[in-house]
Amino acid sequence: MPPKRSKSVTSSAASKKKGKKTESPAQGEKLGHPDDILPMVLTSATQELFGCRADEDVTGESPYKLLKKDDIIQDLKTRAAVSDFSPAKQIVLDYPEDELLLVFDRDFTYDQLFYLVLTPEAKDRILNPPQPETPEVCENEVNKTGRSEPKPWISLGSEQEIDEESFKESREKLWYKFSRVRRKFGAPVCFSDRNITDAKDAYMECVPFQDSRFRIKQMQRDCGMQAVPRMQSSSSQTQWKFKRNIFTQYTPRELSDGDKENIHQRENLKHFCNSVTPRVLQVLQQEEIMNVFFDDWKALGTAGDDADWSGKISEGLMLYQAFTDQKYTKDKKISSINWHPTIYGVLAVALTEKKKEVVMDESSAFEVRASHIVFYSFSDPSNPQLLLECPDDIFAFEFCPSDPNIIVGGCVNGQVVLWDISTHVIHLQGTQPGKKASLNTDTFDLDDNKENKTPVVRYCAVSALESSHKAPITDVQWLPPTFEVTKLGLPVENKNNVSVQVVTCSPDCALMFWDVRVTKLLSQSGSNRKQNADPKTSYGVPETFKHLDRTWKPLFKVSLPKIDTGGEYAPLKFSLELYTCNANTTGRTKEEANENDDGSKVVPDYSQLRVPSAKTLATLEDVNTRLYIGTEDGEIIYTDWKLVKDDSGRQQSAKPLHCFRNHHWLVNTIQRSPFYKDIILTMGSWNFAIWKEGVMEGPIVTSPSSEQVCTAGCWSPSRPAVFFIGKDDGSIEVWNLLEKTGEPLQVHAHITDAKITCIKPWTASSKQHFLAVTDDLGMVRVLEIPKTLYAPSRSENLSVKKYFKLEEDRLNDFMKRDELWAKQKKEAEELKKKMDPDKPVKSSTENDEENMKEYNVHLELEESVLKGLGLWTAPADTEDT
Repeated sequence: MPPKRSKSVTSSAASKKKGKKTESPAQGEKLGHPDDILPMVLTSATQELFGCRADEDVTGESPYKLLKKDDIIQDLKTRAAVSDFSPAKQIVLDYPEDELLLVFDRDFTYDQLFYLVLTPEAKDRILNPPQPETPEVCENEVNKTGRSEPKPWISLGSEQEIDEESFKESREKLWYKFSRVRRKFGAPVCFSDRNITDAKDAYMECVPFQDSRFRIKQMQRDCGMQAVPRMQSSSSQTQWKFKRNIFTQYTPRELSDGDKENIHQRENLKHFCNSVTPRVLQVLQQEEIMNVFFDDWKALGTAGDDADWSGKISEGLMLYQAFTDQKYTKDKKISSINWHPTIYGVLAVALTEKKKEVVMDESSAFEVRASHIVFYSFSDPSNPQLLLECPDDIFAFEFCPSDPNIIVGGCVNGQVVLWDISTHVIHLQGTQPGKKASLNTDTFDLDDNKENKTPVVRYCAVSALESSHKAPITDVQWLPPTFEVTKLGLPVENKNNVSVQVVTCSPDCALMFWDVRVTKLLSQSGSNRKQNADPKTSYGVPETFKHLDRTWKPLFKVSLPKIDTGGEYAPLKFSLELYTCNANTTGRTKEEANENDDGSKVVPDYSQLRVPSAKTLATLEDVNTRLYIGTEDGEIIYTDWKLVKDDSGRQQSAKPLHCFRNHHWLVNTIQRSPFYKDIILTMGSWNFAIWKEGVMEGPIVTSPSSEQVCTAGCWSPSRPAVFFIGKDDGSIEVWNLLEKTGEPLQVHAHITDAKITCIKPWTASSKQHFLAVTDDLGMVRVLEIPKTLYAPSRSENLSVKKYFKLEEDRLNDFMKRDELWAKQKKEAEELKKKMDPDKPVKSSTENDEENMKEYNVHLELEESVLKGLGLWTAPADTEDT
């Protein structure tokens, strides 16, 4: 440790009080530096290597750092000319002592942040400065205790301001003379206490009065005015003491035919009609031009609850909260984000390493950084609330729909991971208002270390590496609790009504189905596993999925062979239809269904679930086993996950039903509409498309190509016509299919300066909707969605459904016309062949001559163009053609 600066150094200020003129190094050596020091520039790598980081290891209060001579020589040998100490190489080698002094110069006295002391004498002078003369200081202190003489006052102009602000009499004083009645002169006077309320004449009251001698005419007056409607009050003698529902039937009194004829013949009626006719015609014309029934008063403002703090309606996305943590998000990007299904304001993000070149040399050490899923909360945006330890970087993860404490994730190395955060859910709930989290003794530290404040949850189980994907898992989804699948991909009933199966996809050209329950073989050998269990692996880790750890294998695998050519498709994203259970198709009675529904409210322990026999489960015929898949080449695949038998009787995956190439690059989004189960939004490269399941001619809506790459997209959870798109430049587009179909309704630029990686909406309440946006720099921004974007209109659902139907009809009409045009073109070509006379067939020699003539013309044209540009060079051996 370098020696700290002695407190006696600060006594240099006392020497100034004595009258001695001292000169600081910064003043006396401003133009250069002494010969016994060398100003140096140290890079951040050198500061880290020698432990002299600016403002961390060395500060303004402790600027000294002793460097070992052997360490500097070793750095010179390792990095040679790249070393920051190469200018002082010979000085370091000739230095007589073992340690050199490095001084941190915060004030840049010698134009650099550091300087190296070159001699031992200078090092002693800097570390041990001369002590001040204490007797003189004491003498001065003794003199101060004596009586000091006042110094003369020097005017600086303040007395003029005081004189201007002081009150001065501007007129002469009034003199009043009071006297008694002459007859009372000399009479004795007796004074006593008296209450003014006892007598009326106890005090003299000076009442203001209007002086009639002069009058001031008021020319201008400031007063507030408010427009109020006229109030009119009326009364009646009838008082309804008892309210009753009654009605009165009456007939109108009409004039006779003779009276009507007499009124029609009157001249005043004709004159009235002639006078008002032009005005009526003008009003009718205005009604055709503008909407006379428009409510202007309603358009002036809105209710207070619909406005923001400024009193105006917010029509765009507004930043509500931001999350980041330099410790875990440094040099990482966010690959996936999910809101917690049950806890308010809690979201989780998965972090992955950025792709960059890593230069390894002898001096650099290999550092393995841990991978985590980080939980953030609205209540504490500056600190993570929970960390999920991962065996490798996670590209996709999902909360279990039956139990939010169960989380599944897909790793970069192809393994599937399971977590159980049930023991830490109290900590997440403790961040909510009105709740207190229980103290965890495992993470308690007396030093109040920030690293120990965030609890870390280790994964419960990871799939077997040899049975996992061979490429990064890019998408993972839970099957809904309404059904499960067998090893052949057949959908069957789910008696427990709990999500127990997971679907994953990877660019290794496969989809895999996984089951988290205990198989029969494992349940029979459960006692043996308990005896052979390793206590180290079970310490602090829930045993919910202990039966799957490192032995987990997929239930079955779905491959994706190409339709026309050889090879397989490489999936990135997929979307399957969420099946809604129908009691009539399962073969159960109504009482059994009700019992199952009541039991589904209590989530059972996953470690106690067992895989039932497929023979005891009823097959569900109304489950849609077809799904949409997006590939890394921009293709949209429509296939069936059920296995079929080939010619030899073996079970294998069927070929996809259709393949569409509407995107030019990676497909990053495939999402079904939350309002229509047959409407799918896909996104990739520079456009998006909307598909309708059952329409196999192509997408019903295709957007024009944009200038920026579309990186993420999602549907609005509350409006069927609205969806959001994230771009490569950090902007977000808001689309509304009922208002504009060719361009976005709103474009919010500069949401972030980096590429948007994920967007995820969340409905906090009926009046509060959020949109979470993540970028390539590890930053999470939560935007509040305004009411205009989350409150649907009264008939929006039917209008959007009608719009999709019209687009489907338009696509079908286009396909029919395309077939008709192709047929007409073919018929026209056949008719032309019949009408044209038979042309003589040319021989091969004649065809070669014609081709040679065309080639010579091409060479002459090429030669003339090159000569015009000055680029023509004659060939070495030219031959006449």
